[in-house]
Amino acid sequence: MQASTSVHDAVVIGGGFYGAVIALYLARQRAFKRVCVLEREPGLLRRASYNNQARVHNGYHYPRSFTTAYRSRINLPRFVHDWPQVIKSDFIKLYAIARRNSKVTSKQFQRFCRETNAQMEPAPPALKALFEPRLIEDIFVVQEYAFDSRRLADWAQRELLEAEVALRLNTRVEAITRTGDDRLTVVARGPDGDSYSLDTRYVFNCTYSGLNQIAGDFPGTRTRLKQEITEMALVQAPPELEGLGITVMDGPFFSMMPFPSRGLHTLSHVRYTPHLHWDDAHGVDPYARLADYPRETRVDRMIRDVARYMPAVRDAKYVESLFEVKTVLAKNEVDDGRPILFEKHADLPGCFSVLGGKIDNIYDVLEKLDAEPLVAAPNQSLCS
Repeated sequence: MQASTSVHDAVVIGGGFYGAVIALYLARQRAFKRVCVLEREPGLLRRASYNNQARVHNGYHYPRSFTTAYRSRINLPRFVHDWPQVIKSDFIKLYAIARRNSKVTSKQFQRFCRETNAQMEPAPPALKALFEPRLIEDIFVVQEYAFDSRRLADWAQRELLEAEVALRLNTRVEAITRTGDDRLTVVARGPDGDSYSLDTRYVFNCTYSGLNQIAGDFPGTRTRLKQEITEMALVQAPPELEGLGITVMDGPFFSMMPFPSRGLHTLSHVRYTPHLHWDDAHGVDPYARLADYPRETRVDRMIRDVARYMPAVRDAKYVESLFEVKTVLAKNEVDDGRPILFEKHADLPGCFSVLGGKIDNIYDVLEKLDAEPLVAAPNQSLCS
């Protein structure tokens, strides 16, 4: 059954962190009075915003992508300032350089940190003793944080309500069509199964893995995307590792990071975290592929390999795994860079697609929006 059409200044598709922040930006910085957020899950920040490593990057992770590292160095202090209530900083963060099969040496990593003005110092003997010296060349203490995604979701819920942004949950967007007079129509299906239309001047497609799964006149992204089904293992760290975050660089290695929303650690491995990958294409629904995937954990293989470098991890207690679809720009497979995707669709004026590779990239998106001549239409009824 087709319901009536409601009128908006902007419709944001996707209630993850990026979608929520963009909606708040439109309402507060651009004075849009009629903003709607459409989210397919029953709550905000339930998918990629939650099912990740919860790391606020400070550049160290990207010695082969200076641009990504530089942007993280700029964005981290801003993120900590703007969302202090979600930051976990009471742990020691270590970056270790493997002796073999690493794409960066200790000297190269130190030079990279100097060039990006990133704080680092040699790890003390007690922390170095946690690692197998035959496999690890060097270990450094750095400045990097984790974030609590549940607290971030609570923040988004409160702020959207205060800004009078309409939020429709359990809602799937099926199509975007051009209706003339610089207007767009978003066709959505609500929790009751009925479809309805939203008339708007602007659409912001922030659906992450679902960017290219919208029908109608939506042309798809020009940038090629790669999809991966990934496994993030949640473990209870042994006592000697509990107050640490650890990353071994730069190749087929691993990270073990605090996961504040559960009081656990994530364990990820370059070799075992990606389970399945494919080139993104319209009609190949990433979320359907994830739903059909058997989700057999590889945590035993992760722990077995990690224990070669850090023997104490053998005593980690596996709790569960977070399986999710990870979306990256295909062009950055070589250098592991994580720039944002911000596309204006010339064939569908007023429609934008946005993809962020890391949570701190949100400021890069906001800078792009600042440069856009976005104007709300006057004298129309409020969002219903």
